[in-house]
Amino acid sequence: MKKTLKFLLIVVVAALSGAATSVLVLRKGLPDYSAVLSASGDSTMRATPAVSYRFASLPQSGYTDFTAAAESSVNAVVHVKTTYQSVGYSADPFFEFFFGRPQQQMPAQMASGSGVIISEDGYIVTNNHVIDKARKIEVVLNDKREFVAELVGTDPSTDIALLKIDATGLPIISIGSSDDLKVGEWVLAVGNPFNLTSTVTAGIVSAKARNINILNADMKIESFIQTDAAVNPGNSGGALVNTRGELVGINTAIASQTGSYTGYSFAVPTSIVQKVVADLRAYGTVQRAILGIIMQDITPDLQREKGLTTLQGVYVVRLIQGGAAEQSGISAGDVITQIDAAVIHSATDLQEQIARHNPGDTVTLTVLRSGKLLTFTAKLTEGEGLIR
Repeated sequence: MKKTLKFLLIVVVAALSGAATSVLVLRKGLPDYSAVLSASGDSTMRATPAVSYRFASLPQSGYTDFTAAAESSVNAVVHVKTTYQSVGYSADPFFEFFFGRPQQQMPAQMASGSGVIISEDGYIVTNNHVIDKARKIEVVLNDKREFVAELVGTDPSTDIALLKIDATGLPIISIGSSDDLKVGEWVLAVGNPFNLTSTVTAGIVSAKARNINILNADMKIESFIQTDAAVNPGNSGGALVNTRGELVGINTAIASQTGSYTGYSFAVPTSIVQKVVADLRAYGTVQRAILGIIMQDITPDLQREKGLTTLQGVYVVRLIQGGAAEQSGISAGDVITQIDAAVIHSATDLQEQIARHNPGDTVTLTVLRSGKLLTFTAKLTEGEGLIR
């Protein structure tokens, strides 16, 4: 018994030749059982019952091509190999009975990570934890050349270190703006996970200005780019690049209960890396500017307790005596909502903005006080760092 069809059936047909996709829409009414040819998984064309169709062309959806970004960055990412000398004790009871229990050298321990060439004359940026306490640092280029690297300087506060090898004409990655990265944007992680050299993985920016409390330094500055690009042990110090092949971060950490990648990876943004590297090249250490406040993120509980009108910005708990904030006119209880043109959502945002500056730099602070927006100018000082 024939029944009137009450629905629309959409069928997508992909031609074997790779022609543009078309949409076939079943019209309301009785089916037309005239035979048409449809493509199957093999090369056979078969006759199947059909209906009367209208054809509508679908626009070709865009896709992201990672090949250019991978090619432009993979040669500038190096394999960093470190050697550590362990100290142990003799396990010979006869020797210990007569001579005590002296220390003796144990076999050297090896570790590895990644690094990024940032200048043609051999400067390489990596993570501090990759080379920390290493007795010897070797760098292997993508073309298999090997160099012994000199440690120029380290910054445990950001987990960045700078190396130098004796070479010229090296391939480099152009440095992009981490500020321009958007959540959802494609990025590539380039490095040497598990000693698998020149490995490229892709993911998106999952979040920005992420604080994961992984650094142990007294003046730690965590404002990580969070991505879902696969990163594993050995990727540390490698490149995070955008689809134009520009360096936007240095891969540093993963969030994992197993020690291997489980979906979250973190990179130091170039907005911080550039300042640290410039200082290490010029001075061998980082010139750290401070605002001189003890601050706190604004939670709903704090908002209710203090009668604040916003959840954005950072709450000034108290001021460091003689610090830049106190001298500028900032008061305890103020909410800092902006530094220069940058909107401040959290303490991590504020740390990142101040970390870009040198002692003596002047910044403009926008503050919410008793429901009113006020503007202050602060000359940053040098000291112990931002205090939360």
